Amino acid sequence: MFAFLKNTFLGLTRSSRFTGSLQNQLKLVVAGMKTYEEPPDYSGVVLPERPKLKFINKVPNFKKAKKEMKKLRDIRGPAQTANTFARGQYGIVALGGGYLHWGHIEMMRLTINRRIDPRTTFARWRVNAPYKPITRKGLGQRMGGGKGAIDHYVTPVRCGRMVLELGGRCEFGEVEPILTEVAKKLPFPAKVVSRESLAAMYQEERERELNNQNPWTFQRVVSTNMLGIRKVLSPFDLRHNGKYVGKFRLPGRV
Repeated sequence: MFAFLKNTFLGLTRSSRFTGSLQNQLKLVVAGMKTYEEPPDYSGVVLPERPKLKFINKVPNFKKAKKEMKKLRDIRGPAQTANTFARGQYGIVALGGGYLHWGHIEMMRLTINRRIDPRTTFARWRVNAPYKPITRKGLGQRMGGGKGAIDHYVTPVRCGRMVLELGGRCEFGEVEPILTEVAKKLPFPAKVVSRESLAAMYQEERERELNNQNPWTFQRVVSTNMLGIRKVLSPFDLRHNGKYVGKFRLPGRV
């Protein structure tokens, strides 16, 4: 609107051959104007009854605790569930696999619950309580004697899994320092994202695959069995086209 009025007045000054005093006055007015972004609309945001992160038990409530094998496949490859936002607008996404101990979960709960405003912000978990048993033998014991006793429980997390979510009547700049502080202390690489940045990250990966100009991709090399490479590849590599090495994601692999 202001640009339209400015152009109109400038046209009048040129057509009527006025002096440059009016133009100088308009320049002063334009220099003093400030434009602010429109504030977001939070009319559709509904806060839950309990906005803070709930306490998670250290030990699961099993009738009989059973020992398990390591099963490293629990942290390998991409996450098939809880890899998108459910209710919140901001969160932490895992960029690699790993195990969350109860201490990590308690660190996240205390840090976020102390620093968020429950009147305007809510937080919720996207990971399960610790359920996988980890066994350990006592210090100084001899080899043998069977599997050790259960020491603690952990929660397996895969790459792309949402760890927690934040939402409410708040902006990204308000919660980013809190989530960044939490993400640095996790046992795997993690990133603070919003709904827009997470969608842009997935879109960038798809565009990289579509606009790839290198004809010798992993999928083509494997499908033609160049140099007999199929002998040294596992079904895991064939399923994910070599994008994951164990629990780590290769960001440059297309």
